[in-house]
Amino acid sequence: MVAAYPECYERYESEARSYCRAFPFEISSAENATLCLSTGETFIDFLSAAGSLNYGHNDPDMKKALLQYIESNGVASSLDLHTSAKTSFIESLVSKIFAPRQLDYKIQFTGPTGANAVEAALKLARNVTGRSNVIAFTNGFHGVSLGALAATGNRDNRRGGGVELNGVTRLPYDGYLDGVDTLDLAERMLRDPSGGIDSPAAFIVETVQGEGGLNVASSNWLRRLRALATSLDALLIVDDIQAGCGRTGAFFSFEPSEIVPDIVVLAKSISGFGLPLSLVLMRPQYDVWRPGEHNGTFRGNNHAFVTGRVAIDKFWSGGQFASEIATRAQLIQTRLRALGAATGWVPLGRGMMQGLRCPSGLMAEEIRKRCIRNGLLLERCGPHDETLKLMPPLTIETSLLDDGLTRFSDAVLEVAA
Repeated sequence: MVAAYPECYERYESEARSYCRAFPFEISSAENATLCLSTGETFIDFLSAAGSLNYGHNDPDMKKALLQYIESNGVASSLDLHTSAKTSFIESLVSKIFAPRQLDYKIQFTGPTGANAVEAALKLARNVTGRSNVIAFTNGFHGVSLGALAATGNRDNRRGGGVELNGVTRLPYDGYLDGVDTLDLAERMLRDPSGGIDSPAAFIVETVQGEGGLNVASSNWLRRLRALATSLDALLIVDDIQAGCGRTGAFFSFEPSEIVPDIVVLAKSISGFGLPLSLVLMRPQYDVWRPGEHNGTFRGNNHAFVTGRVAIDKFWSGGQFASEIATRAQLIQTRLRALGAATGWVPLGRGMMQGLRCPSGLMAEEIRKRCIRNGLLLERCGPHDETLKLMPPLTIETSLLDDGLTRFSDAVLEVAA
């Protein structure tokens, strides 16, 4: 397969581009989990725009609602003014997501990126507590703007900031140290007045580390982290940008652990359609912002409110969708375990956010290239890009999911042999 895309990208687009280097083709259209190229070829999508398309490409109900809204001259951008689209979105989020889970959160609409919401969450925690230090974890990824980048672990990402990154103490994530209870270590250091760690404003954590290698925090570890934060008068921030909106099974990734974070960060698939939208959810007592203290021009993406409301109403009005996710996740897990048994490599992840850790980044890259030749789009993650990450749309047809897993398995076994 020969790369096929207009020369304008090489000539005019910045060297910062990344995904397109691994997938040098021009996409012309897409439907659910199928990508159609300008050349007429089709691909199975196991990338889902890095988790921004949990409900697939061009969901017909979201598309219909959006087209109707645009046709009726619905306002597109509104700062934080009240709009009918925002009203409907908030009402659905509260009634279909908060109420069944007995969650009481205020909602802050930040700028449209996940990193902007992380920045707001960190700033809010510092305002609430009067402390500056934030505890983040090894292999965590929270964005590449400076505040979020300080909490991000990857060295190459951090180097891009060009300045000293401070205000964050890094501690080992669950399972990072073989045979060591990492939370016991963290607690001992935090409670020791000579442990060298300033009292934290907050802990920020991903329950499943997407870019960090699909590492999964156990429910017991998360519950103990919740208790530790409370005992230290620090806030617990769960970054659910990639692991949320059903990606790991439940709407929120922390639900199986039965914890309630003080702050939750959502982005990526919260709009349902791939439109930019980002939220910070906070317990009401922590909503200490002064008007306009954290603002942004594009915190009123009404097109995203329209599609986000449809996504919530369509997929989260009952338990059926979560059950369907569980069935698909089990199929992925079964195939990955078979590959693990055949190769000795390690299956990782949870829900429909799973993958396979290869012995090296070079082997993972060779497998990814073979997958592309086989018509399957996916990405790598982990500190050495050694983990192949499978993130198909949650709505993918079972037959197409099985087909994609077969293409993936064939590539893995070819390289492993």
